[in-house]
Amino acid sequence: MNPDVPAPGVPAPGTPALTEGELAAVAEVMTGAGADLAGPLTARLIAGGRSNLTFRLEDGASAWVLRTPPRAGRTPSAHDVARELRVTSALAGSGVPVPPAVVLCEDESLIGGPFAVAGFVPGRTIQTAAQLAELDGATVDGVVVALASTLAALHHVDHVAVGLERFGRPDAYAARQLTRWAGQWEIVGGEAEPSVRAMADSLVTALGDRLPRQAATGIVHGDYRIDNTLLALDGAPGVPPTVAAVVDWELSTIGDPVADVAMMCVYRNAALDLVIGEPTAWTSPRLPDAAGLAAAYEAAGGVPLVDLDEHLALGHLKLAVIAAGIDHRHRAGATSGPGFDTAGQAVPVLLEAGLAVLGGERG
Repeated sequence: MNPDVPAPGVPAPGTPALTEGELAAVAEVMTGAGADLAGPLTARLIAGGRSNLTFRLEDGASAWVLRTPPRAGRTPSAHDVARELRVTSALAGSGVPVPPAVVLCEDESLIGGPFAVAGFVPGRTIQTAAQLAELDGATVDGVVVALASTLAALHHVDHVAVGLERFGRPDAYAARQLTRWAGQWEIVGGEAEPSVRAMADSLVTALGDRLPRQAATGIVHGDYRIDNTLLALDGAPGVPPTVAAVVDWELSTIGDPVADVAMMCVYRNAALDLVIGEPTAWTSPRLPDAAGLAAAYEAAGGVPLVDLDEHLALGHLKLAVIAAGIDHRHRAGATSGPGFDTAGQAVPVLLEAGLAVLGGERG
């Protein structure tokens, strides 16, 4: 998540479909990349409106997924489908499940923006608390193990060996994150109540004094939680759930893997429901709390969680700024729909949680 991409969402009213001519252009690009199409492509919108538009493509025999930025209102740094395809291409064969990359096209004249095509991966998407409630307890426990194991596997991938040595700066990750989100707060936090601005200032200052040390370097997904994975849940009796694919890599970079664990824990705050606009799966009491998630990651053999408290505080700041950004645009009349009108309520809750974790014992 970032201020320009607050959350996955349902298609916004008026979201354009791909025309017959555009689909023909996509088919030509795919064929040029070696895809064997059995017939003309059709497209069905899977998700869109707030994040990248996601279409399921079919030719009558096979299926793919096309990702492209919204056709209006995007910023240069958001909705980076090229970044997504680069990292998933690099991770092919690494043991981390990702959709198989097919082609990236940066010619915006074809469909109104750059687009990336990947192979379709069957699996369940669990986004809401109601969807999680459909799973029995043993399945939920198995999903937690699968999520933790997959994240741990990602963090042990040698990013240089898979060709991502230039994917991001490997050092000073936390310092850069603090600079980024403190700067973003200056842009979107001006309308907050004085007490909320004071909390934000206090948290930024405290983090400046207690930046987490970086003891490991690796690939950081940047937005890891249950709804950014596809789950294989329909195996034979006794077969545990697995992650079929990790998706939504647009915030990925090279940095401190502990930050991924921290954000996974921060998203367990009930305030996430205010940001998304509905009861989410990730805030459900059926999942472990933040400490339980961290323990599951450690049990899966992830990197040592050095200075986890400091990472948690930084993660709370990040999510608070994201919420403030959504509220900022809502107040300006630029948005409508679930989450946009409630995100502002999450800001003080998240800032207070960030300050509270720094007041505890060092992790």
